[in-house]
Amino acid sequence: MRRRSFLSQALCLPLLGLLAAAFSARPGAGAGNADVAVVAHPRVPVDNLTMTELRKVLMGDRQVWGSSLRITLLIRAPQAREREVVLKKIYQMNESQFRQYWITKVFRQEATAGPKIVYSNESATELVRNIPGSIAFVDASQVPTGLKVLKVEGHLPGEKGYPLQ
Repeated sequence: MRRRSFLSQALCLPLLGLLAAAFSARPGAGAGNADVAVVAHPRVPVDNLTMTELRKVLMGDRQVWGSSLRITLLIRAPQAREREVVLKKIYQMNESQFRQYWITKVFRQEATAGPKIVYSNESATELVRNIPGSIAFVDASQVPTGLKVLKVEGHLPGEKGYPLQ
């Protein structure tokens, strides 16, 4: 009986965790959950980016803001919803294409480094707050005060027509 209880717990607990994750991550699960906000350090000299401009920043084709403020890209770790939205909507790549793209870009010395990986929205926002020129993508419902939220195509998260959902 004891062995059966252990086995059922060992099998059921991971399944319950997966189900909880699936239901909590579904689109529209909360007020701002569907939108991914583009947050930047307050000194970043832009307020609005087109999808084309945002893609140039993320592809490493644009590496400075203005004339001298270096862009630091912060991207969520694999499996994060924010990363999936960024890969699909901006990069238009899957995970392996994204990794290969940055390996090639750095190898060809077209960029000094790929995006920095962050493991939570909290660490992303904390790094954006402390690194001038940085930009990150976080759940729109978790943007703290003091960070700049950039418009994309003239829209903020939560507005009709906002493209990063």
